[in-house]
Amino acid sequence: MSLWNHALALLDRVNAPRTASAHCDVPCGIYDPHDAQQAAETVISMITRMAALEAPGAGADQAARQTYLNTVTRMIATKEEHAEKAKHEVTVLWGDYFTPAHLSVAPNLHEHVWNTLKLASKCKREVNMEAAQQLKAAVDQIAAWFAETKK
Repeated sequence: MSLWNHALALLDRVNAPRTASAHCDVPCGIYDPHDAQQAAETVISMITRMAALEAPGAGADQAARQTYLNTVTRMIATKEEHAEKAKHEVTVLWGDYFTPAHLSVAPNLHEHVWNTLKLASKCKREVNMEAAQQLKAAVDQIAAWFAETKK
């Protein structure tokens, strides 16, 4: 054990560290499904933009091909980032906000969240407008349950 570690151990004996605890990760009342909804909307937007993007033709120069590849790559990265953000935000609401008492408003909450997370993963893996729209609808349902429980 180094001299530094000995000094810290001595300090711990003189003034022992105290345990801090809290009942949730953030102060009560600041949960909001808006970020999850916005993330799901971004997934839809990126898929829409990708579908509208025109690939350069066979005779296009290298700069045009590189510009296209750069653009589509950025759109894919944004789509995947926001699908992951939707997963994160839904998981936080599910794990930190919703309580057993809220199941009276949302009796199938657990299954719905599980399916929502699976949809977000599908949106990361695929360019699939139907899955993106289902993700948005699923997140909107969670937002509706959230609003109902806040009354």
